[in-house]
Amino acid sequence: MPGRTIRHLRTLCKEIGPRPGGSVGNRAAAAYIESVFRSCGMAVEVQEFACPVWEELGAWLCLEDAALPIAANPFSPSCLVAAPIAPLASLAELETADLEGKLAVLHGEWMRSPLAPKAWPYKSEDEARLVELLEQKRPAAVLTVYAYPGEVERLIEDPDFLAPSATVSAEIGALLIERAGEMARVRIDARRTEGVTANVIGRLPGASRRQIVISAHYDTKVDTPGAGDDAGGVAVLLTLAEQLCRRERLYSLEFVAFTNEEYLPPGHEEYVRRRREPFEQIAAALHFDGVGLCAGPNTVAGFHLTDDLQRVVEQVMRRFPEVLWAEPWPQSCHMVFVQRGVPALAFTAQVERPHFHRPSDTIYTISPELLEEMVSFSCNFIQALETREGAPV
Repeated sequence: MPGRTIRHLRTLCKEIGPRPGGSVGNRAAAAYIESVFRSCGMAVEVQEFACPVWEELGAWLCLEDAALPIAANPFSPSCLVAAPIAPLASLAELETADLEGKLAVLHGEWMRSPLAPKAWPYKSEDEARLVELLEQKRPAAVLTVYAYPGEVERLIEDPDFLAPSATVSAEIGALLIERAGEMARVRIDARRTEGVTANVIGRLPGASRRQIVISAHYDTKVDTPGAGDDAGGVAVLLTLAEQLCRRERLYSLEFVAFTNEEYLPPGHEEYVRRRREPFEQIAAALHFDGVGLCAGPNTVAGFHLTDDLQRVVEQVMRRFPEVLWAEPWPQSCHMVFVQRGVPALAFTAQVERPHFHRPSDTIYTISPELLEEMVSFSCNFIQALETREGAPV
């Protein structure tokens, strides 16, 4: 079905756009995915659950008479503060700093990726201590300085973090560090409401009750079209649904479009809570997140693969020599299956620094041919799994 994959990608990224949980775009994407599943003759389950919805209305930083751009961090409350600048380059400096009523400016190597939310169970002791100290020391506001030059990725995204906060570029961060102790003004206008988001699940029966689960996540950060993360994965998911619904099946198929992979509460927890069949019924789970990037080859990582399944994957990989093995990685929804002992394959791209979580994550970062490679690889894998000797029925 050439061309269908890229059309799904365009619909999600260009016609709908950013899709953070509970937003207009998020609801539109869920409706689109549901419509594709229904057109394939699937039984569809929509797993709705509550989530916070946050919108940035405007954000500014003023140094003397200059107004400089900042990106309000998701879930930040509104504020209008004037405070002295207090730069902090490490957790050790934060431990001893007096920040009450000051503008805390966090900069340096520890600002290369977003801070772990308070409710995230897998954060390190240092990550937990960082947030604990920021709350204890009561700064007027927090500015995080993105460690890479150029585009900004917002670095605090915690619904439970109550201090006003925003992220600034490395260039603006350098200005703030130079002016330590001087007064700066920060204004954030934001709106937070309670909303609803939903996992969308489509099911096709097979000759066996044993399942193959195919998944991706359709939500994004607040200001990105999310082509690589993860509209490309959803486009592969939807194309597989359209292809596999047309053929006889040994295994039952479940297609899961997860939501809120990017923000809490995560959709995979709702999936676990509502799943009716035991996880032992799943013969294999395939998850796509960050596939089809122009900048690097597709990869596959295996979890809990039996010797038999390992041989099946290796057989398919000989037909797709451009797809590389990768080390197991834990950062996406496939972990809901891995943690329950389900044999799983996680697909992504091998790229040193992708555009994920930023406005530049557009369809122009995606290779249609590499998306189609993922569709063909998956069809070959499922066919090989069904025809191998001794497949369960």
